[in-house]
Amino acid sequence: MCGNGSLGSLPPASGPSFTRRLVPAKFGTNMPVEPSIVVVGAGVFGLTAALELRARGWRVTVIDPGPVPTPTAASTDISKVVRMDYGADALWTDLGRRSIARWRAWNRESGKTLFHEDGFLLMSRAPMQPGGFEHESYQLLTAQGERLERLDSAALAARFPAWASHKYPDGYLNPQGGWAESGQTVAWLAAKARREGVQVIESCAYERLREHGSRVTGVWVKNGAELPADLTLLCTGAWTPALLPELGDVMWATGQPVLHFRVTNPCEWQAPRFPVWAADIGRTGWYGFPSLLDGTLKVANHGPGRRVHPDDRREVSPEELPRFRAFLKETFPALAEAPLVGTRLCLYCDTFDGNFWLDHHPDRPGLCVAAGDSGHAFKFAPVLGELIADAVERAPGRGLGRFAWRQPKAMTGEGARAR
Repeated sequence: MCGNGSLGSLPPASGPSFTRRLVPAKFGTNMPVEPSIVVVGAGVFGLTAALELRARGWRVTVIDPGPVPTPTAASTDISKVVRMDYGADALWTDLGRRSIARWRAWNRESGKTLFHEDGFLLMSRAPMQPGGFEHESYQLLTAQGERLERLDSAALAARFPAWASHKYPDGYLNPQGGWAESGQTVAWLAAKARREGVQVIESCAYERLREHGSRVTGVWVKNGAELPADLTLLCTGAWTPALLPELGDVMWATGQPVLHFRVTNPCEWQAPRFPVWAADIGRTGWYGFPSLLDGTLKVANHGPGRRVHPDDRREVSPEELPRFRAFLKETFPALAEAPLVGTRLCLYCDTFDGNFWLDHHPDRPGLCVAAGDSGHAFKFAPVLGELIADAVERAPGRGLGRFAWRQPKAMTGEGARAR
């Protein structure tokens, strides 16, 4: 056995509703029981879904092939951006705002600073214009009553001296934003899930779906054990289109370069002088973070990336370092020759439209999918479980129509993603 048990044997749930139901007479009682679900994947999708479903009365088992958190998982890393700035997209903006409020609550609940509310600085290489990501974000947020600080080159130089301010004439600072300690957050979510009755089984690799006809009735794991369940939820990130080839024309794995540099004076590269930033991101994809206490400073690109298989060796292409250094020389000259201390190929599970994929499989009853992070899911962790659980329970929820099973259309994406 991987871990220490299975879900036991319950009959498959019937009908579209998976709320508490009664044990059939053959089980000898009419006491209410919990519907069961096995969640494959203990990243941010899987753990937040497990917690929310457990709170709604489900019996939940989560399996993952590695330790939790897994060092190479997309959910882990050292930091993730938290923002509500999403151009003119009201849905993402609202979800971002709700998430930030709950990140603050998670800080209080955990007794840790999982979320650093240092602000989010967005600068443009040209005056902000209608249709641009910075302009549309600024217009929507100010119309909704958010207090943003508009910045020109002079203000940028005075407040944030690391920038080559003459190249960035326009932009703004949103004080409601920052970054999350992503690895610590996943570890805290896993511990919280266990405390609340979720069975989290590590070093337990998924093998295949357990099926009865067209109906999915749980999973088989690689040591030959079976985990039966009323529903199976795949939260398998970049592996999802490989596991479900029928999704290959609507989602795929993309590798994105992340580089870690070392600064000798970390305090000068931390907020308030150096908060989370985006440099003309809608056109260039460049973004990054303040220094950690040990001097590690992360720079990344939210661009097209390159399609990969998630089992391939994860290596950043050799040509990326000169590209990163050229950008740093232009934007943060003092970082141009900073020592490189690490690289990481961050795996996105991209959908054709940049929206999540949260729904029941239309042709395989008993199977649900929660995937399609498209490189911008982690910030929504505090509301993500609710969205997934609503999809599992077929409950009405804002945005679920947008995240439902759908046919491919023209390639689009969220506004901060450079194409």
